[in-house]
Amino acid sequence: MQIRDLPYTDPGEPDVRSGPRFLYWLGRNQLGGQLKALGWGLLQQCGIAGLPLTVGFAVQAAIDRSGNRLALAAGLNVLLGCAIALGETMLHRTAVTNWITAAARVQQLLARKTAELGSVLTRRVAAGEVVAVSTGDVEKIGWFVEALSRFAAAAAALVIICVGLLVYAPALGIVVAIGVPVLALAVLPLLPRATKRADAQREKAGRATELASDTVAGLRVLRGIGGEELFLGRYREASQEVRRAAVRSARMWSLISAVQVLLPGLLLITVVLYGAHLALAGRISVGELVTVYSAVTLMMYPLQHFEEIAMAYSFSRPSAKRAARVLAIQRVTDPAGTDTGVPSGPSTVLPSGDLHDPVTGLLAPEGRFTAVVCGDPDAAGRLADRLGGHPAEAAGESSVLLGGVALDGLPLESARTAVLVQDKDPVLLSGTLRELLDVPSSGQVKAADALSAAQCGDVLEALAQASVDPGQDPMATRITERGRSLSGGQRQRLALARSLVTDPEVLVLDEPTSAVDSHTEARVAAGIRRLRAGRTTVVFTSSPLLLDLAERIVFVHDGEVASVGVHRELVHTDARYRAVVTRETDEDGPKAMSRQTAPAMEKVEETA
Repeated sequence: MQIRDLPYTDPGEPDVRSGPRFLYWLGRNQLGGQLKALGWGLLQQCGIAGLPLTVGFAVQAAIDRSGNRLALAAGLNVLLGCAIALGETMLHRTAVTNWITAAARVQQLLARKTAELGSVLTRRVAAGEVVAVSTGDVEKIGWFVEALSRFAAAAAALVIICVGLLVYAPALGIVVAIGVPVLALAVLPLLPRATKRADAQREKAGRATELASDTVAGLRVLRGIGGEELFLGRYREASQEVRRAAVRSARMWSLISAVQVLLPGLLLITVVLYGAHLALAGRISVGELVTVYSAVTLMMYPLQHFEEIAMAYSFSRPSAKRAARVLAIQRVTDPAGTDTGVPSGPSTVLPSGDLHDPVTGLLAPEGRFTAVVCGDPDAAGRLADRLGGHPAEAAGESSVLLGGVALDGLPLESARTAVLVQDKDPVLLSGTLRELLDVPSSGQVKAADALSAAQCGDVLEALAQASVDPGQDPMATRITERGRSLSGGQRQRLALARSLVTDPEVLVLDEPTSAVDSHTEARVAAGIRRLRAGRTTVVFTSSPLLLDLAERIVFVHDGEVASVGVHRELVHTDARYRAVVTRETDEDGPKAMSRQTAPAMEKVEETA
């Protein structure tokens, strides 16, 4: 796999049973890259391991005053230097490729899961955790995959060096062969505590990220109630906990590093003392002593990879665990396991007909404009997601049916094509207005018609004024990230226009006019009804302007359909409905209701 080949055509189905299994799956899927890195690593490490032999050979040649052998030693040094340079360059290139491709695979998996679950994801997993997984955790997972091949090359090089020393100088080689495994395994008793502290640090960091994300998202509300200092104080406390946890973790890793320095030093002293004794006794030559000493000195380099792989695993394991937890969330299928009767694949025939939710009893007849009133905004959001093919979290609940076909039994692409849900906080991606409206659609609704129905005339004027070129087409004007240069109402209407352009079989809108004034809201309501004539439209709202234009109103109370009718009928006959729509209590009575709704009715009639 090369970086230029990214993204993957298919990132695969990950093993998300645990963090270690997910890491193993990643490594296994990059076996080719791992073997390449291992090969280049062996060339580099063996080149380094060969330097002591040539140095000892050169020293002995100088003692024996042999010019030919000295020249041979110089030539071998040059060859080894070239091998080390080539191996180091290609190892770095391959290892970084492994890192980037592993990170890219994880990011593709996360993106696919996000697209599959939609807004349900952030209700099952905290938004801060999703952010942490897609940023810092991805980097740490890639680090482990990249370090694994270099560690394997270092371990193989140590085995080769120990075997070579046993053959070259058995008396000293046996000391090295015994000492090296001790050095490599000496830090194992410290790793569980280091891993535990690293896990605690990552957990606290994740909570701090989640708190920061929630604080930023609700900053406007916090400012309105004067709660900034309270939440900033909480974040300061959380960040200090992260700092303390990081210091505790760093202390343990410092101890491991100290052991990695102390024990090799003791081995080196032992080899020098014992080797000097053997040289004085005439059992080994000076050149052999220099060779063994140089080999032990250079062995410190591959031994460093043992500490690195331990650190990489300790930090990547909780990251992989979090990633696996997010990726393990599944789009729930029909709990009854019934056959939907619709084959999967490109030739899937999209269902049509009435939209029915067996759990709440909600029915949206085909081709009609249905408004849903729900006193709990969160419950309304969950119901909107269910209508889009995302079942509730409770097990055993029946799926939403479209024309008698279970939506969550359909292939995801087919379900999304049949039913489009626009939530109450839609996101605008950066790019031109033309690119924003260039979405998969039926082709029956033109962008101009959708913009007109969504009352985006002032948005086009604002974009034209913001353009550097006064004569530039507003459709070619760039929209900043998340549409920050536009007002909340303008962003909401652009998102509505985007949804109208798609022209799905069923369009579900959750509070599509909550950020606009009443006059604009009345025109938007009329535009939606006109453009969606003959198509199934479901709008979650409590606005009398929208409700009065709806052909059918369904009032949902405590998770069940409480009443069905039209607005002017329900507002007089159902006290609970009236309380939600007019914000009045039962004691206020019909007269107060009339005072609240009369202006809205007049605006609807004027628009009509």
